[in-house]
Amino acid sequence: MSADQHVVAVAVTDAAPTFELAVPCEVFGVDRSDITDPWYDLRLCAAEPGPLRTTAGLSLETPYGLDDLVEADTVVVAACSRRVQTNPPEPLVDAVRAAHQRGRRVVSLCSGAYVLAAAGLLTGRRATTHWMNAVDFGHRFPDVQYDPTALYIEDGTVYTSAGTGAVIDLCLHLVRLDHGSAVANEVARRMVVPPHREGGQTQYAKPPARERKNDSLAPVLEWAREHLHEPLTVTALARAAHLSERTFARRFREALGTTPLQWILQERVRLAQELLETTDDPVENIARRTGFGTAANLRHHFGRLTTISPQAYRHIFRHRAAAAQRAGAGVAPGSP
Repeated sequence: MSADQHVVAVAVTDAAPTFELAVPCEVFGVDRSDITDPWYDLRLCAAEPGPLRTTAGLSLETPYGLDDLVEADTVVVAACSRRVQTNPPEPLVDAVRAAHQRGRRVVSLCSGAYVLAAAGLLTGRRATTHWMNAVDFGHRFPDVQYDPTALYIEDGTVYTSAGTGAVIDLCLHLVRLDHGSAVANEVARRMVVPPHREGGQTQYAKPPARERKNDSLAPVLEWAREHLHEPLTVTALARAAHLSERTFARRFREALGTTPLQWILQERVRLAQELLETTDDPVENIARRTGFGTAANLRHHFGRLTTISPQAYRHIFRHRAAAAQRAGAGVAPGSP
């Protein structure tokens, strides 16, 4: 491990759900230094005495413990069994609280939110977990501003997510914050998952009454991403999907939890972020390449979705990248 690697420590308890534990291992633990260097240093930290096993019976042996958890840059509390939800181990609660007090980024995946709440980190904050825990979680922690519908929530340095697929969304969101959209999108492509879903999207949607193999929207979504520079309408998307506009709009919302036009807007802003990170193109050119047409139109929608201007986004990202490069080269801050 190089000195400038970002350490991600995952707290693991016995009988942890396998999938939610595997996701941070896939996102942060696979060497992706060919995309950006340095990549993360992942450490699985035993949060209670062993032996530790997942719900699928996989055994876990790790040299890392709670002391390592406190020292990490990002602390992740993986999903946990009902036993841990109702009575989190005190050493784990203390370690999470200590990490937060040190200014570390603290993240919960699915039911890991119970541990963060027990540590007092969610008091007065917005937070989420799997929607099936809504009544129980709200009853146990009435001081938490609990949102049972969000995929994931960022509140200061504390992050919480819903279950299963939303765990991927939050982990990719953290990569996006650390390395930018271009890197996060490439990780998503390698994992063969959607590059980005907003945290405010709904956790669940009613499935279509009839499901057929050719009902998948994936081909039309990919087609739309390749034609963002062109005028895109619901009519054009429905035609590409070989569906009526009404049926297409209904299935789109059922599958993605948003409207086709809002999804297009989000994808255009995401592409604009990638171009601002990876090219020196003027904002006017990026506006045309992303389908916004004019720089004014790009600034309006970009600012509405990201809260900053395209120029400010580029400046912040370039400044952060230059600082990371100087740190990797051993150059002191402020040096020429």
